[in-house]
Amino acid sequence: MTRPRQFDLICFDWDGTLFDSTAIITRCIQQAVVDVGGARPSEQAASHVIGMALIPALAKAAPDVPPEKYPALGERYRHHYLRHQNDISLFDGVLPLLAALRERHHWLAVATGKSRRGLDDVLASRQLRGVFDGSRTADETAGKPDPRMLGELMRQFGAEPERTLMIGDTTHDLQMAANAGCASVGVSYGAHPAEELTTALSPRFLAHSVAELQAWLAEHA
Repeated sequence: MTRPRQFDLICFDWDGTLFDSTAIITRCIQQAVVDVGGARPSEQAASHVIGMALIPALAKAAPDVPPEKYPALGERYRHHYLRHQNDISLFDGVLPLLAALRERHHWLAVATGKSRRGLDDVLASRQLRGVFDGSRTADETAGKPDPRMLGELMRQFGAEPERTLMIGDTTHDLQMAANAGCASVGVSYGAHPAEELTTALSPRFLAHSVAELQAWLAEHA
């Protein structure tokens, strides 16, 4: 087996990084808040919490909704998301990108704010189950930006922080990487704008497309 050039383990966020779901998730958050009597969050407020664990994300997007309504808020979000989940697809170029990394013998993992059930469902539906070597979801460990899910993945594969790379579209992803002592790469085509990703978080690279991300990984990963 050829040793990868710099990173043994490459971890990807899911929504907004590999999966073109930001717009639909934003609308589902907005509608769920309205359903339980809260003020409709702005598009910016709703998209900013993408990547966090579900209930903390919804609570932050809807500060006027009392905690006793959080279970109903979560149920309404899931209701709206399930209605639209078949409308979402991988970004163009993701499958070739992942195939190229596997050819170089990197370990590939997913570190996501989705639930375990939600991630397993989408991996099965997109026939990606054999592509990733491991994954962690927010309902089975600490949510982002807590570094626990990255720490668990590194222990699973015996990877050191300096040989682990986190790729994501939100400040939650990049802050998690920093908290875990790992390098990060940001993508600007997801939930958070480019200036937020680069301010104080120092990603190795900021990709504006999947093609740019694949080119950088081919040269530097």
